[in-house]
Amino acid sequence: MKEISMELIDGSSWLTTEEITGKMEEYAPYLDEVKYGEKQYEDNLGWLNVDEWAGEKWITYYQELAADVRKNADVFVVIGIGGSNQAARAVVDAIGETGPVTIKWAGNSISANSIRNVLQELEGRSVYINLIAKNFETLEPGIGFRALRSFMKKEYGDEYAKRVICTGTAGSHLEKLCKVNGFHFLPFPLNIGGRFTALSPVGLFPMAVAGINIGAIAAGAKCMRQKLLEESASESMALKYAVIRNMLYQKGFGMEMLSYFEPRYFRFAKWWMQLFGESEGKDNKGLYPLFGNFSEDLHSVGQFLQDGSNIIFETFLDIQNTGASYVLHNDHVDDLFDYLDGKDFDEINRAAFEATITAHSKKFPCVKLSVPAVDEETFGQLFYFYEFVCYLSAKILGVNPFDQPGVEAYKEHMFQRLGKN
Repeated sequence: MKEISMELIDGSSWLTTEEITGKMEEYAPYLDEVKYGEKQYEDNLGWLNVDEWAGEKWITYYQELAADVRKNADVFVVIGIGGSNQAARAVVDAIGETGPVTIKWAGNSISANSIRNVLQELEGRSVYINLIAKNFETLEPGIGFRALRSFMKKEYGDEYAKRVICTGTAGSHLEKLCKVNGFHFLPFPLNIGGRFTALSPVGLFPMAVAGINIGAIAAGAKCMRQKLLEESASESMALKYAVIRNMLYQKGFGMEMLSYFEPRYFRFAKWWMQLFGESEGKDNKGLYPLFGNFSEDLHSVGQFLQDGSNIIFETFLDIQNTGASYVLHNDHVDDLFDYLDGKDFDEINRAAFEATITAHSKKFPCVKLSVPAVDEETFGQLFYFYEFVCYLSAKILGVNPFDQPGVEAYKEHMFQRLGKN
């Protein structure tokens, strides 16, 4: 299996090799603690050992349940927000569905237009739904589930319950609803927070319904886990990346941009943004995560990146094999693009990628993460690598990577306006 790799591009203007090596030696004990997990975080580390929720037994269970849905459904609606849908959505959008089921996403906004459009698209089709809610207290999936239940009752009468699968925590109100109404209950791991659930039923079951090879995703994650365990502190890719991020933060770079030249990574970037934003943004600390969807965004924020205030450093996803090809041929129209005759879109995209990383690295620090391909194994590697790095980087920063106290601030005001007791 080809593995992802990382390098700092011409970073000597900001960080010397000696500085990075020194900090890696300083934080080497942190790496050992993160490899096996700290006791203080044991209730949040169900993702650290891939086999706990993505072992062979679980993979088989998710696949068998997904096969039952795929036999009978035209549309599968995933109701969830944030960590309850980002990972699955990232993989499905990047790799694509393998018929016969179309995946729809709901419960991720409070927009009347959005829920109306989803419901309209379900008319006349065989529908199954999967509500994903750890404690079933979040507004968006709660009202999305109510709207979808009304539709299902109208379409299928008393039989609708057979088409409802709920992913929630044992002992929660949602589990009680499942028992009373006859919904299928799938466990949301008690020992994993939402944004770390890519390699659990939260992420893997919807992927399986879409026809994604979730066994390969688990294999990629295990490969990365083994790599990170075997690497010493001096050669650790995860420690080096975490150290670079924190050193640049200390030098005044307050934002990290994840950039990519393959639009299929848009949803992955959204997952990455939540992972780091919610994990590190606390105690008035943390890098602000944002992303660049290139080459499109080069025509909007490219000017700021090249000539604006120097507050951003950039991590590029370098996709080695996109699995796609389209060659431009001369159609004898004088469009001034004849210099591209015979060139593949992929070749042109590669030139744009290399030109951008060359230009940007002269302005601010740039890290390159080489990604072998757009496939399941690579996504498994990426999910595990970034979750591991996030834990390690937050530890270096001095914050708890697994709580999110600031998320509740707006909810108090919102619930007061809505009349919730």
